[in-house]
Amino acid sequence: MSDGKNGLTYADAGVDIDAGNALVDRIKPAAKRTARPGVMAGLGGFGALFDLKAAGYTDPVLVAATDGVGTKLRIAIDTGEVGGVGIDLVAMCVNDLVCQGAEPLFFLDYFATGKLKLDEAAQVIEGIAEGCARAGCALIGGETAEMPGMYHDGDFDLAGFAVGAMERGADLPAGVAAGDVLLGLASDGVHSNGYSLVRKVVEMAGLGWDAAAPFADGPLGAALLTPTRLYVKPALAAVRAGGVHALAHITGGGLTENLPRVLPEDLGADIDLGAWPLPPVFRWLADTAGMAEAELLKTFNAGLGMVLAVAPDRAEDLAALLRDQGETVFAIGTVTEGAGIRYAGTLL
Repeated sequence: MSDGKNGLTYADAGVDIDAGNALVDRIKPAAKRTARPGVMAGLGGFGALFDLKAAGYTDPVLVAATDGVGTKLRIAIDTGEVGGVGIDLVAMCVNDLVCQGAEPLFFLDYFATGKLKLDEAAQVIEGIAEGCARAGCALIGGETAEMPGMYHDGDFDLAGFAVGAMERGADLPAGVAAGDVLLGLASDGVHSNGYSLVRKVVEMAGLGWDAAAPFADGPLGAALLTPTRLYVKPALAAVRAGGVHALAHITGGGLTENLPRVLPEDLGADIDLGAWPLPPVFRWLADTAGMAEAELLKTFNAGLGMVLAVAPDRAEDLAALLRDQGETVFAIGTVTEGAGIRYAGTLL
């Protein structure tokens, strides 16, 4: 092959193929750690293969979900603490899948940046692998895109794609009825929603990310980067035990918007706001911003990351099972006749 006349290379344009190859080599052990029945090949191919029969399914229905981390990434980039956002990425996808009654099987990621920083990218993807391991799904592929001129120096973005399966006829929600008990599972903080407002509140407070967190031990940035909790394994255990009629992942829109998504149109819910403690981070956000309780409940998870609607005669046993799985469980209300979410008591 003859040499070009001007000698210009892809690296001269800002794209380092060798760095991308080095990243793939570095993350292979992390991806291998997530292997599960059904995985057919490692990283590096043009596509990723998965064998549903080997995963134990006879008549499967596939379920897919995609999401990102949102502006929580801004805090991670500004502080350099990027390891946890990979867990967030996985959680935001697989916590949605399980609400359909599906078991997450595999995950793919998309990492885009202006200039690839090997250590930073590896930390992010190793976090993704950790999230996959916690959820029981395999990291079977992804894409790293180095795009000079598309991102400001040091910035990057993430997207995730999860695929799960369930046997035909096992989809949720199903059988939701008036009288069903609502069990709320505690969140680990803000999770990955509402961070544009969080960042605005921090700006109003005049605090830097390295300032002491007003609501927790350690720096503010680190406290706000606590990863999203993964509910997959406890939720699946509850579903398999019987009596779960619906699950709602409490993300953007809070209880007010997400719980109705799993209720029939003619049913609503009565919720006791005194049934669980409001975590300090939300009280600080509300107090600092002068935020109305209704805004808090419609923007953040307010301390509950997942809500299950369960048969009344199974509520105590399922709550005990979930606690045995490591969850903090609160009976927060009931499904009722008539659409809409009705709150009693107060959080603030």
